[in-house]
Amino acid sequence: MSDDFGLLNGSEAEEDPAAAFLAQQQSEIAGIENEAEPVEADTFGIAPASAMNGDLFQDSNDVSDSYAAISQVDQLRQEPESLRKWREEQKTRLEQLDSASKLAEAEWKEKAKKELEDWHLHQQEQMEKNKANNRASEDAFLKECDDDTPGSEWEKVARLCDFNPKTSRQTKDVSRMRSVLISLKQTPLVR
Repeated sequence: MSDDFGLLNGSEAEEDPAAAFLAQQQSEIAGIENEAEPVEADTFGIAPASAMNGDLFQDSNDVSDSYAAISQVDQLRQEPESLRKWREEQKTRLEQLDSASKLAEAEWKEKAKKELEDWHLHQQEQMEKNKANNRASEDAFLKECDDDTPGSEWEKVARLCDFNPKTSRQTKDVSRMRSVLISLKQTPLVR
């Protein structure tokens, strides 16, 4: 079937010119940089993947080989003294700032805890006062409600209603209700 399309003729395999060119360039670069032995290409003219940047590594899946190469390069290229000194100063300054912020955070937490306790105490006292006032007003209201003397009904209504028009400036207009109650007080309904 491959003969029909002319892709392969028998056992001959056409060589990829781009792959051959890349293999040749990699081997030349390897020879220039490290003066190492040229890298052998496989059957298609492609250099093995373990030959990277002219360095010849063993074929393994171990990541530590890559890290070892990086650490060697880092050791060869040391930082200048001024940069090293600046990094150390920055590190100490950041450690000091971290410790100061941790102390401040601890102080703020203690202060917030104390304020929260004070607030809870104040709320508890306020609730106790409100309970006592509500009980006293409820007792007074119940005493007034139990008073069933005839003719005192309008006096109870008068106590609940404010008949002074000047005191309630910011409330709703209740003048009509006031006038109805006054007229009912003066002329009661007949049953």
